[in-house]
Amino acid sequence: MRNQRTVFTCHSCGKGVECSPGKLPCEVLKGWLTVSHWKGLGSVEHYNFCSFSCLKSWVDTQIPRVPEVFLESFKEDKK
Repeated sequence: MRNQRTVFTCHSCGKGVECSPGKLPCEVLKGWLTVSHWKGLGSVEHYNFCSFSCLKSWVDTQIPRVPEVFLESFKEDKK
């Protein structure tokens, strides 16, 4: 049984919840989402999110963006 408190923090908004000794993480993280990112042999990172909105915000920051000025250079002049 655990005898230390654990704090889980949303990797997007920073909201935290405390898991007291004697409680299971599944009790305090109800409704939260956890993502496991396998980085290689024996290396995995876990990310916690308090909502789908926070998960989406985090995912959006992980995806490279094409600069808007580059995309606009392909637009045809409609004169």
